[in-house]
Amino acid sequence: MSAPQAVTARPAAPGAELIRGVNLGGLFVLEPWITPSLFREWEPVKNTTVVDEWHYCAALGKQECANRLNGHWGSWVQESDISTLAQLHINTLRVPIGYWALVPNDAEPYVQGQIPFLRQILGWAARYGMRVILDLHGAPGSQNGFDNSGLRGDINWTKRPTDIQRTLDALAGLARIANESPSVVAVQAVNEPANWGVPKSTIIDFYIQAYATIKAIAPQVAVMFHDAFLPTAEWAEIVPQNLTDSILDTHIYHVFDENVLRFSDDEHIAKACKDGLNIGKFNQRTRTICGEFSLANTDCARWLNGFQKGARWDGTLPESHSVYAGATCHLQEDMTTWSQQKRRFMNRFAMAQFQAYEQGTGWIFWNFKTESADAWNYIKLAQNGIIPNPPIGKRFEVCH
Repeated sequence: MSAPQAVTARPAAPGAELIRGVNLGGLFVLEPWITPSLFREWEPVKNTTVVDEWHYCAALGKQECANRLNGHWGSWVQESDISTLAQLHINTLRVPIGYWALVPNDAEPYVQGQIPFLRQILGWAARYGMRVILDLHGAPGSQNGFDNSGLRGDINWTKRPTDIQRTLDALAGLARIANESPSVVAVQAVNEPANWGVPKSTIIDFYIQAYATIKAIAPQVAVMFHDAFLPTAEWAEIVPQNLTDSILDTHIYHVFDENVLRFSDDEHIAKACKDGLNIGKFNQRTRTICGEFSLANTDCARWLNGFQKGARWDGTLPESHSVYAGATCHLQEDMTTWSQQKRRFMNRFAMAQFQAYEQGTGWIFWNFKTESADAWNYIKLAQNGIIPNPPIGKRFEVCH
């Protein structure tokens, strides 16, 4: 296809096209379930500490970690992926990156070298007319205790006096990169800060500082805030009273709650439609997107809940119970084994979510691709006809 011109408008400005995007997850912040090949050598090691990027680099040492990750950064996202996504009518790329790429500390095991690869992606985005959201996915000490923050375990972000400043310094770095590329339309302050580990008041204070930091350097970009797993209504007091060029980001998954896992196909569809109503309502006040979702209705993707951890679906995750007697994860994530009934459900589930989230400012699917978890692999789902092309929610009538 011919390459369209770069898009310079910020996302969902009045009259602008809705966000229809994918995340480039697993690139600059490792997640074992997205790229299990990188962690497979530690699979036989009982209770290994190598469960995230911090410990991956600690185990290998900086030189070997840098060698491996440079190979990974140069191969996981290719120009052909961006070209394919453009042909699938994706218009936005959300690019997760950790603070350590921008504000290195020699005392930490992380390695650097990500930024040239990030700039390469920005060039490809411009070539194919895509918008980019730069997402600070990991903060010092971990803002949520998940492996997707770079460090699994305790939530220590903001406990040291330097944590907030280092996070702001990282955002300043992203803002400077945004100034280099007209494709960058937003910078996300931090991904998924956990309200159970960081007080809401602290998160709000940080968001205000983050907004000022980003806008002082890159006034043309919007600033995105995750809802910290709180209902969108709780953010009415801050957004957008003083933060006038902001986007509220909510993440909606159907696989991390045993009650939702037990839903029938129709109940999954109904939940998506209800979530869309909530997004649409708050979007009238502040631009609101669903910045992460998937087609998964089980948590059977290997290591989705953490390296060497099991699943709620079959009761192999500690302190969980299988959703029904005899539930198995065997082949759940292998598209080639899906029945026609499951394929039809997945198609309806996709259309329902697109239609629902487009009641707001749009959506960003997690993830653009995976090594083995098919319900999370946008490119594979679309190329096999499960996700429609183009994925324009207003074309569908799943939610009534």
